[in-house]
Amino acid sequence: MKHAPLFKLLAGATLAFTIAAAPTMAHAHADKDKKESLYPNATRKEPKLDLTSPKEQKALNAGLEAVNGGDAAKASELLQPILDHSKSKYAQALALQGLASLKYNAGDLKSAISLLTQALDKGVIPNDTYFQLEYELAQFQLADEQYQAALDTLAKWRSEGKKDTAESHALEGNAYYRLQKYPEAIAAMKQALSMTDKPHGSWNQILMASYAESGQSDQAAKLAEQQLAANPNDTTALNNAVAVMMQAQKYPEAIALMEKAKTQGALKSDKDYINLAKLYLVTGQTANDPKPDAVKAAQTIDDGMAKGIVPATYENYKLLGDANYIAGSESKAIAAYRKAIPMATDGEAAVRAGQLLVTQNKYSEARPLIQQGIAKGVKHKGSAYMLLAEVERGLKNKTGAIAAMKHAAQDPETAAKARDWLKKAGAK
Repeated sequence: MKHAPLFKLLAGATLAFTIAAAPTMAHAHADKDKKESLYPNATRKEPKLDLTSPKEQKALNAGLEAVNGGDAAKASELLQPILDHSKSKYAQALALQGLASLKYNAGDLKSAISLLTQALDKGVIPNDTYFQLEYELAQFQLADEQYQAALDTLAKWRSEGKKDTAESHALEGNAYYRLQKYPEAIAAMKQALSMTDKPHGSWNQILMASYAESGQSDQAAKLAEQQLAANPNDTTALNNAVAVMMQAQKYPEAIALMEKAKTQGALKSDKDYINLAKLYLVTGQTANDPKPDAVKAAQTIDDGMAKGIVPATYENYKLLGDANYIAGSESKAIAAYRKAIPMATDGEAAVRAGQLLVTQNKYSEARPLIQQGIAKGVKHKGSAYMLLAEVERGLKNKTGAIAAMKHAAQDPETAAKARDWLKKAGAK
């Protein structure tokens, strides 16, 4: 299933699975029950409860309380016998509800769904409990990636229960999003947001992702800016705004947001600084002159390191070296690459440092770095050997140059050039 790459979304709906204890044997007056009902307009007829044993009711309540209290062993010990031996379908249904919760808590969603479905199929459950469980079934199905089943269950819940909530539309939007039905997801999430002034944070994320995935990047960016304006100190809102602006290729606007956040002290993690630096480099790639943006990228990393926010890692020093290289600051680039080399798991930084030293005709310094890089491993091995050959030529070592070129001739990427060089050099 394809998900929007720029957003960290919930894997499923936020579940609030609370077990409803069995009611007491003596019921309140029907008018009062009707007035307090959560589903007063439901089309389902209230069933007649068949629980008549006070002892069984006590055990059922104790088992459900154990579920809510997190005592799985006690809950199973009390509820399983009710499920196996009770003559009351109502008692069996609530026992199934409790056991379903235990399975869910244990991470066994498929068993939880099966048990919850069985509880609903028993039929002898008051409407409030019945529709509560039906809604939770839709949540379980969403969490288990049964997206269409979740939508079907939700439609049945809404049709029979005659209930409409912001949360239900958000759940619907989440399912549509994961089915890649973005117009439907947008409509559902907009409906959810229109029904409450306290939406869950993920709702706007899903709406933004749906806009972005459906090609409405401008709408996604507009929503992101609104969210950031309403929550200027919210890191998630900032990251969302930057992400959607990047997807809409509004790089200057994204940089402006991050620079403003940096000035206000809202950039607090190394990821924030590194993302800003990378954003400058991406912007520079589309400019006529990439150097000014590369300079800012390097300054961002240096600033983060000076503040102790950006750690001294191979990846960060290599990025600093790349930024300085593009900026034309060769000496700074070489210094950054040299700091990266001792922490490296590959030879990329060593070869890049060697390459810069070659441009300065510092062949003796470049040779060991390039050799070390090749030994550690690089993506373009042939190119590295051709660079080494250039070093050997600069050191007047024709034998070494020929040996390096022969290695380059074994790489499909550089084979043609290397063989041509060897032919002109008269090498066999």
